[in-house]
This record gives sequence, structure tokens and C-alpha cells, in this order.
Amino acid sequence: MHRHAAPVLRSRGKAMSTYSSAAAAAARLRNLFDAKDVAELVDGIRHGQRLAVSRAITLVESTRPQHKQSAAALLSQLSFRPGSAPPPLGLRVGISGPPGAGKSSLIEALGCALVNAGEKVAVLAIDPSSAQTGGAILGDKTRMSKLSCLDGAFVRPTPSRGTLGGVARATADAVAVCEAAGFTWTLIETVGVGQSEVAVSRLCDCMALVMPPVGGDELQVIKRGITELADLVVVNKADGPTQLAARRAAAAFRGTLHFHRAVRRAWTARVQTASALTGEGVGALVDNLREYRQALLASGELQQLRRDQAIHLAWKAAEEGLLEDLRSSQGVQAALGTLRPQLAAGSLGVRPAAEAMLAALRAEWSSGQGLVEGIRR
Repeated sequence: MHRHAAPVLRSRGKAMSTYSSAAAAAARLRNLFDAKDVAELVDGIRHGQRLAVSRAITLVESTRPQHKQSAAALLSQLSFRPGSAPPPLGLRVGISGPPGAGKSSLIEALGCALVNAGEKVAVLAIDPSSAQTGGAILGDKTRMSKLSCLDGAFVRPTPSRGTLGGVARATADAVAVCEAAGFTWTLIETVGVGQSEVAVSRLCDCMALVMPPVGGDELQVIKRGITELADLVVVNKADGPTQLAARRAAAAFRGTLHFHRAVRRAWTARVQTASALTGEGVGALVDNLREYRQALLASGELQQLRRDQAIHLAWKAAEEGLLEDLRSSQGVQAALGTLRPQLAAGSLGVRPAAEAMLAALRAEWSSGQGLVEGIRR
């Protein structure tokens, strides 16, 4: 009994020490970040430290008011400075497709192929959110275990938290952090496919649509939405008993490409088959993506895409900021409290109530109170 007591106690002490470290880290995160923390993160990111990249993404994803100021300072320090040498343009690839198409498996195979070719790859997997905790529920990092272990790769699951378009609000900031750390390829996996999924195309340089080898109904293929924005269509699972079905589906896609208006001046959409299981077609996918990047670079279209993305994302950030101001405004909350009985009784229309709330917000800003609150946040 006594001979075994010491190891048990040491093991328990180690567990308590680990728990204490985790608790200390969680407490520190709640109080992040001061100027020193931000400077350390910036230095770590520029040296390609994955821990610093992970902590920085946690910061930019945070909805805490005190974290937003630190996140803005972090992104400002990471941004390109005029007069310095511009960083090389990598490729931001948005990957979408219906559930069951094998997006995560194909992304892992693609990421491994790129890393083995000497590239640095970041994967941002936008997961559905838990209704209870708001966190990611699929955990793509656990499903991409092979890629996660490679030195040249970084995999990060991010909860969508109800954001339409399959792209989390902080995804653009996470992309900026990854690129500052030297990741030249960014693969963004969305939560699914649908009309709202087109939002990812405003963030990425290239859209890849991953489809399963089923269907073949040309009316389904032609449907507008994500299919008309795809630069590459990859029919996955082209192996075993589904290989022939994958070829038929790819042929059906090729036969309908002429129905869609060209998305890029320097590129015509391509369709290919691939198998994440066997690796067949993954090399061709890498070649297609490299040809795409080179074609858009040579034409200047990639540079224009980045400028358009920056303007669009700035507008989106401003819209989200205004919405947060509306929801947190004391004047708006007071007006809503007064209007709620009339709305419930049906004696006041929705539009007049909305105008009254907006008037309360404008009055708050005119008085300077909103400005003070904005600075505090």
C-alpha cells in the first residue's frame, strides 16, 4: 500500500498543477490583453509560432468589449506598412459543399499535399455552433488529425455563431493573422452549402465546390447560388463502387458550365474528380489551384480581388459595429421599453417603432453620450 501511495500522490499533484495552469490561463484570457500582451503576440506571430497564432485568433473572435480594442491594436500592428516590401500574395480558397461530400477529408488530403510540397497551410473550419455554449460542435481539428500534426500546417475550428453565409464574423481577421504568420495558403471550409453560402466568395480568392458522386440531375446542377460562383468543382469519392458515379456527375457539371456567366476574366471554371481516401486527383487539384493563382496574378485580377475584399470587409465590420451600438444603446433600450406595450397590443406598427428606436440612437450620438460609450467599449 505504502509503496504505491507516493506515485498516486505525485500523479494527483501533477494533475492539480495542470489544472491550476489551465485555470490561470483561462483567468489571464478573461483579462487579456494589455499592450505588452499584444506586442508579444505580434512578435510570436511574425516568427510563425502556432501558439501565438492560436491565441491571436481567440482574441479577434472574442466578443468582450475590452478584447475588441486589443484585437484592433493587434491587427493594426500586423497590417502591411506603406514603404516596406509588400508580402507575397498567397491564395485564399473557400471550400463549400453539401453535408456528406467529404469536405474535411479532402481538405486534409489537399493540405498534406501542399505541406509536403513545401507550402505553409492554414485551415479555418467554420463549424456549426452549439446552442448551449456557442462553441464549435463538429471539431474539424480532431477530424484532421494527420494534417494537424504537420509542422507546416495550422488547423483551427471556428464556431459560426449563427452568422449567415457560412463564414464566422472573425474569419477575415483570422485570415489576416495566419497570413502575417507566413501561411501562404488559407483553406476556409464553410458549414454547408446554400444560397447564403455565397458570402464566403467575398472573402476568398478562389471558390471550390466539393460535391458527392450522387444526383446528376442537371436542374439541380444548374441552380443558381454557390454553383455559379465556383472556380473549381471537385466531385469527391471517386473511388471503389462510386468511381463511375463520380465520373458521370463530373460530366454532368461540365455539360452545364456554359449556362453560367464567367466569374473571372482570366479563368474558366474547371471540373475534376478526386478521392480523399486514395489520394487520386489530389495532385491535379493542387495543380489547378496553382494555375488559377498564376493566371489571376498575371492578369492583375488577384490584386483587384484583394482590394475589393478589403473594401467589402471594412463595410461589413462597420455594419456589425453599428448593430452592436444599436443593441447596447441605453436610449434605444429605454425607447423599446416604452414601445413594447404598444407593439404587443398592436396599436403601433413595426416600422414606426423601428424609426423611434433609430431616432433614440441618433439623439444619443448627437448628445455625445454614444461617443463616450463607444470609446469605453
